[in-house]
Amino acid sequence: MTDVDTRPVNGHTLTKLHPIPPELVGPPLPPAVAPDTVEAVDRPDNPLADWLTVPDAPVLPAWARSAASIRANVTAFVRLTWWQARYHGIRTPKYLVKTLLLAARGFYRATVGLWPTLSAQDHSAVVKALRAQSKARPEDVELAARLQLAHGIRTRTRRWRFGAAATAVAAATIGIVLADPLVQAGVAAAVVTPLAHLGRGKDTVLLDQGAPPLRVDMSAQQLNDALRAAGLLKSGRGDEEGPRVTCTMGPVRDGRGWAVIFDLPRGGGKTASDVLAKREVIAQELGVDEIQVIMSRVRAAKGGNAGRVSMWVADDDPYLGAPNPSPLAKAQTFSIWDPIPFGQDARGNRIEVPVMWQSMFFGGLPRRGKTFTQRLMTAAGLLDPYVRHYVADGKGGADWMPMRAVAHRLVMGAEDDAIEALKAMLAELLIEMERRFAILRELPTSLCPEGKLTPEIVKLKNLPVIFVTIDELQEYFTAMEKDDRDQVINDLCRIARRGPAAGFVSNFASQRPDAESVPTKLREIITLRYSTQVVDKASSDMVLGKGKAAQGADASVLSEDHVGTGVLVTGPASYVTVRADYLDGVEFTKLCTTGRTLRQAAGQLTGDAAGDVTAAADAAGLKIPAILTDVLEVMRHSVRMFTTDLIAGLVNIDEDTYGDYSPERLAAELEAAGVKRTSKQVKIGGVALAGYQRRDIEGAAPLETLLG
Repeated sequence: MTDVDTRPVNGHTLTKLHPIPPELVGPPLPPAVAPDTVEAVDRPDNPLADWLTVPDAPVLPAWARSAASIRANVTAFVRLTWWQARYHGIRTPKYLVKTLLLAARGFYRATVGLWPTLSAQDHSAVVKALRAQSKARPEDVELAARLQLAHGIRTRTRRWRFGAAATAVAAATIGIVLADPLVQAGVAAAVVTPLAHLGRGKDTVLLDQGAPPLRVDMSAQQLNDALRAAGLLKSGRGDEEGPRVTCTMGPVRDGRGWAVIFDLPRGGGKTASDVLAKREVIAQELGVDEIQVIMSRVRAAKGGNAGRVSMWVADDDPYLGAPNPSPLAKAQTFSIWDPIPFGQDARGNRIEVPVMWQSMFFGGLPRRGKTFTQRLMTAAGLLDPYVRHYVADGKGGADWMPMRAVAHRLVMGAEDDAIEALKAMLAELLIEMERRFAILRELPTSLCPEGKLTPEIVKLKNLPVIFVTIDELQEYFTAMEKDDRDQVINDLCRIARRGPAAGFVSNFASQRPDAESVPTKLREIITLRYSTQVVDKASSDMVLGKGKAAQGADASVLSEDHVGTGVLVTGPASYVTVRADYLDGVEFTKLCTTGRTLRQAAGQLTGDAAGDVTAAADAAGLKIPAILTDVLEVMRHSVRMFTTDLIAGLVNIDEDTYGDYSPERLAAELEAAGVKRTSKQVKIGGVALAGYQRRDIEGAAPLETLLG
């Protein structure tokens, strides 16, 4: 009798049978109810036990296990073939000359080799021996006769051998001359090829090196040496090399670089996180810049463990070159519920970012493409008519000005009136958020199963997704009093924390993400973070999160050449360096115009955009003097403004145009544009000075633009 023991081994359930003592065995069961006997796979007497319990190894090499990998390798093979064809094609004359020289040497060697035969050297030994004997015994007549006979035989042999050779050469020459050119070429190749082969030397190479020179080379030995130099592998004693990593894949060529997946040896006390923290040292040991080394942990979901690392080393800087145009530029519509096309990683893989239920923060140094990248997210929302935009730009420049055609609320600048407008916008958002939660609570679970906004509820209850975009946050915080600053921070935190469930998408950006400019309490609740170049690891952690640089997500390794490139963090341990898609100002303006048209058709054009004179004129195809549109932009949050403040705002919009404007010139330009001032002075805060009223500026625009 046996006892059954079932246990998992290598992912398979195996059954083992153990003997049961006879005293514990009861009466046998009837055959009808006896349990089925299972033959064990790993019984000691089974000679196939070890083989059967070994997990199946992959039947395909690493490069052939996915369609994407096959396509990449086929593309690389075609590129290599084309490179080889061009490389050797332009060297064909050189190869012909080398072939002829080798053939000449081969002809010489053939001649030297055939000379003993042609000259009948096989008979010369006999002639020489007889001649020597004849000189020693000149009186020997018989010996002289034998010498004469041998000499005659050698002479006749030389004649017919040289004659045969001359006849063959003459016949071949005449045949080649009289033959067709194609036959001549074939015969020439048939003659030259063996002669060139005969003329080659031990180190002779006919063709030049036909492999593209690799800028980076990698082997398992180099990898181990680099890790050992970085202190990640122990050094051996004496002549022993010490422990080595186990490469589960590679190193192999992968696109324009080398790919390898390796496991750290056990017993060394090092983990994959330790490898990521030594990125700069490893890059130095491999002879490359750290921007070329892309490393990440391989998680258990992908067959990894705490000591498994995936590494890709690029041949050169993978983030330089012509920018990638954004697919949004040619799109007509887009659903904000889909992932937004964002950019490409180092290997050229498309990176898409889902933004629903998320909040975003963009940071980095000025003029590194931060605002252009932030606008990608907003641009996707422009093509969805059921997205309502709230936009605030602390700088008040031209980057976000096209949004006046679409934005429900648009705040430009960080002056006192703009700050008041921002506070009012946030208060409006909080009221709307609470209203939405009240609506969602009343909906049946069949329609709202998770208590969140859905695409169906958006249209059923007219609750469009709200995109809250705020650029240059530090400008607002540094311009506010402490009480206002604390209130705005609390409002933003509430929106970022609770808003996603109600369909709010926060999209914030700042140049200086320190505790004073953007408080930690706000940054720490942001789920998606993106940083362009920063000055050091501490600044990188301020944007991407504490400790991210030690994990490998370090934006300080980027240089001033990496415009539009940044590190994107999408989770506690998920990050990627992305070269963001490029969407210039002209394309962004076109998307704003398209977005306005889509909203008008869907009945979703609301708020500031619905009453914006300039946007309405643009949509109607009417031309308004630029001075009017710029003045209206500056006075967006004010019904009246002093002349000095108005000129300062114009300079902020376009310093090249308005940098030398005086009050007299401004008055003349506005009068020429049709502005009729009801009064030359305005009263603000009890102070009356020269200024303008917004209604006078709007009165200069065609009335029909306000009716659209």
